[in-house]
Parts: sequence; C-alpha cells; structure tokens
Amino acid sequence: MGKQELMRVRNVGIMAHIDAGKTTATERILFYAGKIHRIGEVHDGASTMDWMEQEKERGITITSAATTIEWRKHQINIIDTPGHVDFTAEVERSLRVLDGAIALFCAVGGVQPQSETVWRQSEKYNVPKIAYINKMDRFGADFYSVVTDIQQMLGANAVPVMLPIGAEDEFHGYVDLIEMRAHYYSDHEKGTPHRETDIPAALMTKAEEYRRFLIERVSEQDEMLLEKFIAEETPNSKEIIDALRAATIRCDIIPVLCGSAYKNKGIKPLINAVVDYLPSPADRPPVIGVKVNDEAAEIEREPSTAEPFSALAFKIQTDKHMGKMTFIRVYSGKVEAGSYVYNSTRDKKQRVGRIFQMHANKIVDKDVIYCGEIGVVIGLADTMTGDTICNQEQPIILETIEFPAPVVAVSVKPESRADQEKLSLSLAKLAAEDPTFVVRTDEETKETIISGMGELHLEIILDRLKREFNVKPETGSPQVAYRETIMRTVTENTKFVKQSGGHGQYAHVVLELEPLPPGKGFEFINKTVGGIIPKEYIPSIEKGVLDAMEKGPYAGFPVVNVRVTLTDGSFHPVDSSEMAFRTAGSICFKAAFKKASPELLEPIMSAEITTPEDYLGPVTQTIGSKRGKILRIDMKNGTRFVKAEVPLAETFGYTTELRNISSGRAAASMHFEHYEAVPFSIAEEVVEKRQKERERR
Repeated sequence: MGKQELMRVRNVGIMAHIDAGKTTATERILFYAGKIHRIGEVHDGASTMDWMEQEKERGITITSAATTIEWRKHQINIIDTPGHVDFTAEVERSLRVLDGAIALFCAVGGVQPQSETVWRQSEKYNVPKIAYINKMDRFGADFYSVVTDIQQMLGANAVPVMLPIGAEDEFHGYVDLIEMRAHYYSDHEKGTPHRETDIPAALMTKAEEYRRFLIERVSEQDEMLLEKFIAEETPNSKEIIDALRAATIRCDIIPVLCGSAYKNKGIKPLINAVVDYLPSPADRPPVIGVKVNDEAAEIEREPSTAEPFSALAFKIQTDKHMGKMTFIRVYSGKVEAGSYVYNSTRDKKQRVGRIFQMHANKIVDKDVIYCGEIGVVIGLADTMTGDTICNQEQPIILETIEFPAPVVAVSVKPESRADQEKLSLSLAKLAAEDPTFVVRTDEETKETIISGMGELHLEIILDRLKREFNVKPETGSPQVAYRETIMRTVTENTKFVKQSGGHGQYAHVVLELEPLPPGKGFEFINKTVGGIIPKEYIPSIEKGVLDAMEKGPYAGFPVVNVRVTLTDGSFHPVDSSEMAFRTAGSICFKAAFKKASPELLEPIMSAEITTPEDYLGPVTQTIGSKRGKILRIDMKNGTRFVKAEVPLAETFGYTTELRNISSGRAAASMHFEHYEAVPFSIAEEVVEKRQKERERR
C-alpha cells in the first residue's frame, strides 16, 4: 500500500456515553455505504454490530465490533465501542489503535460523566475527534447548549460546521456553514436531503455569526487564512476545509455536526466529515517503540509498507468455529497469510494462519494486510492483548495498552464436580479476551474468585459462561483479602520433643518477632553462633515460619510485615532432623505471634468519584457511611472530583449505589492503594466469622 493509498484509509471509533446512539449511528453508516441493505434497530435486537446475544437482549454494546466500509474512494475502518463504564477496557484498547474518533453526544443529555471519561481516554492517546450531536429530533434537544457543554466541560475548541434547522419534531435539516447553503430532509427518502436552498431569512443572522466564528477559529490555526481574515477577504471552501483538517489532526479544533441517526438525518455529512477532517495513518506521527532487551533505546517506525513489519494486538476473541481470533493494527510494513511473525513481547515465533477483515461478526478473507489497516489473524496462539508482533530480524516492542485493575469480585464454583475442568477452561478463555477480567484461586479458601470492572461486567461474564460454554456456576460473596501483622516485639522459646520408639524427634528454637514498617513483607535473620544449631537445619526453621505465616494464628489470613530472628536453640545428634526443626519453627512462631498484639489489616482502595455539583452532598455522605476518608474535592468545568480512600470490604455494590443516588450521573474508579489496620470492633467480627467458617468446614 503506497503513500497515496494510505492517505485514503481512516481508522475511526465511535465513542460516547451509554445510550447516546453509537450503534444506531454505525448501522446508518453501514447502510449508506452499501454494506447492509436493511437497517437493524437496537431496540428490536436486530442491529448488525451488536451481534452477541447479551447485546441484543440489553440493547447495549459490549464488545467493540470492527467493520470496514468504502466511501468516496476511501477505506474507513470503524470500531463501535461500548459506552458503559464497566466495559472501559474495550474503549481503552480501541482508542489505542485508532487514528481518529467520532464523539457522539445526545442533544438532550449533552456531556455526561461517561462522555468525560472516554474523552479523557482519547486525549491520553492524542486522538483527533469530530463531534456529532445526535437525537436532534428528541424532545428537549438543544444543539447550542451541547456545543457550550463540550467547550466548557471538556475544555474543547468545539467549532460547529453546520447548524440545525429546527429541533425536536421541527428538525428539518441543516445549514452548511462552509458552503452557506440550507439542506432540507424528506422523511420519505431515508434521510436524503431532498432539496438544497438558500438559507432562510430567519436563520441568516445566526448562520453568519457562526460562519464568522468558524473562520475566526480556523484562522487562528492557519497563517494564510489569518492574513485573509485580517484583510477581510473571504476564503474559499477548499481553503477552509484544508485548514480545518490540519487543525483537527493537531487536536486544536473539534468540528461539530448534528443530526438524528434514528431518523436517518445527518449521516452522509458525518461520513463526509470523517473523510474530510479525520487523519489517515500517514497523517499521524511515526509509532515509537523500544528495542527488545533495551527499554532505553527508542525506535521509530514510519507508517509505510517499506518499513519492517510491526503491529499491536489490541483484542482477543474466542470463536467456537474459528478458534482464537487476534485483532491487530498494523503500524508499519505488511503481513501475509502463511508467513511467520515474531511476538517480541513474549519472545515467541508464530505462524500467521488466515487473515481477514471483519464486518461485525462476518468475515472477508485477505491474503495480506498492510500498514494502517486493522484486521484479524488466526494462528497466534500465544499472543495476548497488548503484545507486539513484528519482523524477527528487526524486532521492536510497541507501547502496550494499560488497563485499570478490576474492583469487584465474586466467588464461583461449578454445580457439580464434573464441571470443574470445564469451568476452569471457560474462565481462562474469557480472561484471555478481557484484560480487566481476572481469575484466581484463593489459597486460603480454595475458592475460584473472578474480578471485574463492575457488577454488570461480572453479570455479563456469568451470562456468557451459561450461553457460550454451557457452564452454570454457583456464585457467592468473595472473601476480602485481609492480612495479619503484629504490633510489638516478643521472644518465644519452643522445644519440640517426640519419642515414639527408635529415633525420636528433637528441635529447640528461640525466635524473636518484631513488627516491620508497612510494605516490608518478611525478613528472617539467623543470629545463632558456634554451631548451637547446625547450619543445614536453619532453612528448615525458616520454612516452618513461612508455613505458619500462610494462615496466620489470629484469623487464618496471611501474615505480613514481620521480622523473625533466630537467637538461640539446641539440637540432638541422633533425634534432630529437618522435619523436626521445621515443625518447631512453625509452633514457636504461632505461639509468639499470639503474644505480640496481633492486628488485622484490610485493603484500602483509592477512589475517584466524578459527580455533578447537585449530587456532591449525597456522594460525600456515602463515603462517610463506608468508613471512607475524603482526601480532597476539586472542581473542573462544573463537575466535582472527589478523591477518597475507602476500605475494599465496604465497596461491594457501591457502583450501583452511586448510580442510584445520582440518577446515573456520578461515576467512580477505584484501585488498590495500601493495607491499613481494621478497627478493633470490625476485626473481632471478621475473626468470629472466620472461626465459624472453619468450624463449618
């Protein structure tokens, strides 16, 4: 693929708050590009992009579906991303590999918390954007208010390139501010403007005002236009479009369009805007990676077929017929079906089986995929999300994709023992697809714990287990990962003596336990001298201590932040053994621990809550009711940002509670911060509950 062809490629995503109409807009784009001949509706459960059963039922997008269309001799690769906060990984990985984005806003709801979240994610990757204000036909639609929201709440240089003619039931068309013409829609012609006219007199003053605003903003970004603006000369349409394109690619301007995707209005201008204003892979800066085994040495790869092959695996999907499908974005060079590639992240050589492009869940086979393109590869068994695949002779490691840590967990177990292996395999496949879904076995309870971004996220995972893998697990409440430590220094003397005919067992140890600062873990020091305990027995004593630390004497949780010093002891030349000293070490540690003022520690989560001003009071009250500490409250563009620390044990169900008290407008993100002492009264409850569980077992 040459430079000219590369200039005709667009990799774009549609990002927005839930229910802004992303999937409906994508359906219309596919329809007008001739990809589908019947428009499916989300509310009918018949949309093309939402092909998973759960998506059809709930009317929401869960996985980002990739599709390709042709428009004005350009190839547009579209990724439809979810708007729900629980599926943030899908948005994150999509933005990492896109060159541009369509930011969709509801003409009634305007900028909502999740709009802000995805906007910030896109700014992290410097993704150029155009804004599309959808649902202009809805009651309460207000184009100008949403433009102000985008400017003030998102801090964006939003510049309308069209104005709506009417709103709500009276939304009839739009004024093109570049050509200064009015376009009216016919409700009977699938949204095709059935006539183009002069701008009506009632709208002329507003159109001229916004046209001047457009030229003024574009002139600030373009010297030639600035000279014309100062000289009061009128630039032609091509000059405006070219300058607007350059400013959009630099992320200096956000062109704003409007329409009603459901009513088929404003879709063609939107696709034209993707071609006119959003960048091709050739317009983006070279991708930067590092050398294998030398992270300090940066390598640049130009978006060119002549460069060595490099691509990023940004999504894994398991298909029952195709097997493991790896979605890749090619940044340089090309890759052919049947060729060998190198996974530089994992140091593995792999063979590319088939290559194809996706149209939602349908496939089109390809022999080769070029730089700038997005495609699916079969055969990369060891490749995971965020891995780099490249040419083995000229390897590179591209920046991976960072995902937030999961915050909600539940325990799962199969209905029957026969399903155990099936459950494990199914969970492993789902974890390979979704980096924010984590599966682990709790060594203390032997439970399988699954963690995700929210309750809806885990609900969908459990639903997929039933439908796709035919596994129906039973779910329970998870155990919070408590830890135990001590508050004071003690010394304990233990003699382990056992006589049972023949060789007996003898071991004598004196251990000193002292607390360590948080995060220091465990230290073992041997201070014995003169061979009072032979050196071959010392590791056995440490093993005995570690055995006891796995399930602490206080409540059965792992012990942390303790220094254990072996100060004295004795041995028997015949009866002493490694096993005897290991047992003595364990007994001595347990006895000392109980005397050293044991304390229970709990994980503390760092929480950032974004909320409109109206809900600040209820939000801060909920933090207080959950033993949380508010560290600070910031304000930006009318939105409050509450930074707090909350014990993990109090956070289960919090996302739902937060949505309920704020009418869905507040959002929280959490990550593990540190361990902290549990208040004594709560610690006693935890210990008692733990004791009952042990008795039941």
